[in-house]
Amino acid sequence: MKRVTEKIDIQAPVETVWDCVFLPHNFTKWTEVFTKGSYYEGSWEEGASIRFLARNKDGQIDGMVSEIAKNVQHEFLSIRHLGWVFDGEDDTMSEAVTAWAPAYENYHFESTKEGGTILTVEADLSSEYYEQFAVLWPKAIKRIKEISEGG
Repeated sequence: MKRVTEKIDIQAPVETVWDCVFLPHNFTKWTEVFTKGSYYEGSWEEGASIRFLARNKDGQIDGMVSEIAKNVQHEFLSIRHLGWVFDGEDDTMSEAVTAWAPAYENYHFESTKEGGTILTVEADLSSEYYEQFAVLWPKAIKRIKEISEGG
C-alpha cells in the first residue's frame, strides 16, 4: 500500500471548505475528476456506512463501500474503505478486496491566521491504482480550492 498526500492553501474559511468537500452538490462537482456522475449514499457521521458510487459505461452502479472511521467536524475526517461495489452489490470479502482493504482516505482542515484553510488529503492506494490516482488527486484538490473560493 502506498500513500498519496496532497496539501493546498485555500482562501476560504474552514467551514466553507468542509462544506465543499462533503455536501452532496459540491461533492459531485469535485469528484468528477475521478469519475463523472460520482455521488454518495450514507452519512458522514462517525461509525456510519457510506457508499461512493457512479454509473459505469454499461449503466451499472459501481464504486466503493466504506465507513467513517473518525469525524471531528471542521478539523478531520477519516474514511475507511472496506471494498468495492459492482453492479450495485457490495464486495468486502473477495481475495481481490482483502488484498488492499482496509484503506484510508483522510482530510485535515487547518485554519490560517488570514482566515483561510490549509487542506491536506492523504489516500492509501494499492500499487495497481497508485499511478492513476497520484495524477488525479492534485487535480481533485485544485478543484476543491476552485469551488471553495467561489469558482
